[in-house]
Amino acid sequence: MTSICIDRIDHLVLTVADIEATVDFYERVLGFRGVTYGNGRRALAFGRQKLNLHPAAAPIPPHAVRPCPGAADFCFVARDTIEGVLAHLAVCGVPIIEGPVRRTGALGPMTTVYLRDPDANLVEIAVYD
Repeated sequence: MTSICIDRIDHLVLTVADIEATVDFYERVLGFRGVTYGNGRRALAFGRQKLNLHPAAAPIPPHAVRPCPGAADFCFVARDTIEGVLAHLAVCGVPIIEGPVRRTGALGPMTTVYLRDPDANLVEIAVYD
């Protein structure tokens, strides 16, 4: 039997209620870069990945079976201390809903905090040991 070897995630799609509010949040709070591509579509770039943004009122086909705002739960890794992450989120006025707590990520032990974006998606920001 043969198999393929997946290297990384290229992009994920977020279905959102307000694309510009989402771009503002991720640029301001997480330092992502809002980009426009194709026929005026919007995305958020960071590292070697991006989040494509689909409007909830008109999801772009093909799409998930039940695309809706607030259904995502994902973790981003920060190049900072957890104290630096907490300080930045406080300056941005973003409430922490849980953490800092210890978790195990794809590469081992990490400390993480949880927050919500404008669509109430669960956003985890982690710092590896």
